[in-house]
Amino acid sequence: MSQNRSTRQSSVSGVILILLLLIAFVLVACFVLVGALANTFQDLFPGPAAGPTVAGAPAAQTVLRVAYSPEKADLFTQLVDNFNGLGLTAQDGAPLRVDAIPMEPSAMIEAARAGEIDALSPDSSLWLGELDRAWGEYVGDESALVVGQTVRYAVSPLVFVMWRDVAHELGWPGKPIRWVDVMNRAQADSDFAWSHASTSTTSGLLATLAEFYAGANKTRDLSIEDVQAQSTLDYVAAIERTVRFYGQGEADVARQIDEQMAQSGTRYLDAFVGQEQLVVDLNRKGHDVVAVYPAEGALWSDHPLALLENGTLSDVQRLTFQRFTTYVAGSEAQALVLNAGYRPADLEIDLTTGNSPFVGTDIVDPTQPRTGLQMPGAQVIDVVRDVWWYTKRPTDVYLVVDSSGSMDGEKIERMKDALFAFLDGIRGSRDRVGLVEFYDQPSLAVRMDNVTPAFRETLRRAFGELRAGGETALLDAVREAFVRLQEEGDRDHINAIVVMTDGVENASFISLRDLTALLAQESRVPVVVFAVAYGDDADYNMLEAIVSSTGGRVWEGDVETIRNLYRIISTYF
Repeated sequence: MSQNRSTRQSSVSGVILILLLLIAFVLVACFVLVGALANTFQDLFPGPAAGPTVAGAPAAQTVLRVAYSPEKADLFTQLVDNFNGLGLTAQDGAPLRVDAIPMEPSAMIEAARAGEIDALSPDSSLWLGELDRAWGEYVGDESALVVGQTVRYAVSPLVFVMWRDVAHELGWPGKPIRWVDVMNRAQADSDFAWSHASTSTTSGLLATLAEFYAGANKTRDLSIEDVQAQSTLDYVAAIERTVRFYGQGEADVARQIDEQMAQSGTRYLDAFVGQEQLVVDLNRKGHDVVAVYPAEGALWSDHPLALLENGTLSDVQRLTFQRFTTYVAGSEAQALVLNAGYRPADLEIDLTTGNSPFVGTDIVDPTQPRTGLQMPGAQVIDVVRDVWWYTKRPTDVYLVVDSSGSMDGEKIERMKDALFAFLDGIRGSRDRVGLVEFYDQPSLAVRMDNVTPAFRETLRRAFGELRAGGETALLDAVREAFVRLQEEGDRDHINAIVVMTDGVENASFISLRDLTALLAQESRVPVVVFAVAYGDDADYNMLEAIVSSTGGRVWEGDVETIRNLYRIISTYF
């Protein structure tokens, strides 16, 4: 009996086990079926569309990525390092840290849209409005804003940065210096070189706005009608015709000054437009320059720090931003701001006491500028940007491109992309472009002409027909382009040569020494040479020797970055 009971219990247990397994199987099958049905329902009847997704910032991101304009690298990285050194944490122990990323303001807009940064600190608030507009276009809602909480921690007026002896020749410090005074000096002396950056940079755009204000004889309420008035356009065009060439911005100019003085002891420029802070910085590096405040008035760089409300911020990032803004507005950080040559956002700080760089010097004047210009509205700024392309100094440029055998394959295709991008960046038909191709010897592929719609197509066909083969006659090609520009002899245009190569010179008749002497000698028209070199075979020393004799620059790049480099070069024109 006991054995039978045991057998029956065992049989019952087996049945129960089987039933449990069957139930589990059914439950799993039901979950799978429900999930499949849910997915099918979602496909058939989708809910409200999600907003635009932003790549690059995972939900668990904790470090606050802040893009900053390169000209204030020393100050901003010091502020970030000091803040990170405080060792602040959230309540759960997560560290509050900032990652500083140098970036041109125009590139910040794309980085913000791509979710690659969480906050930004350009050198002017005008870029914040640009970013909001770009974001509105991106999400398809003009009212959508991405710029959130904003604080300002430093300011600096825009000034003429001049060598002391040049400023004295213009009548500084006793005489008020106006925009036309700089223009008149440049017209009277062909060796006088002054510049402001292109309108893709803050200093370039603010300088251009100041010129339009001066042309309209106003200090505030600049209107579209003022900008488009023929008298204003004539005034600005007359000034712009005396600019030697444009450029990327203050950080680039400062670097060029250091390199030029170190290499040859010569001056890169006699004067250029930049922030007052740059005068302090250059003097600390041994350059005797002074700030000359335009008599018509000045616009200011106000250095905002803004959070980006792009839908990817974590609680830790928000808290980090709050603590970081508190730090940069505090007394320790504001003292660093002043020491760096900026004016602190804290107006209670006296510029004329203690170790202030405004004390005991005549290179900057804390009582200047006497007149502050009002920042125009966004629509006026847009019009100024557009008409600047038709008032700025035109350019005659020869593109000197390497089609030797080492360029075969992907390299020459990338080069073509770069050439197309360069051409697309030229607006209107006032600029002139030509093409010199080089391999065993230079070849005038396209004679320089105005970039009309028909000539654009001629250039595009020539770019597309480039084929690789042969040796590398780089020096002869540069000489060919230089001679062509001298034959044209247009002193009212910026005359430039842009060289792109990945190889080593091995086929030219002219020597490097003779070429650099030719470029450096007094000629009918001054020519500036720029070069882009990429690949392990590029002879950077040779290219540096070529461009340094003209005040140009070499960019190092590979096939992945060459397109962007050409966009950078185009800002000089």
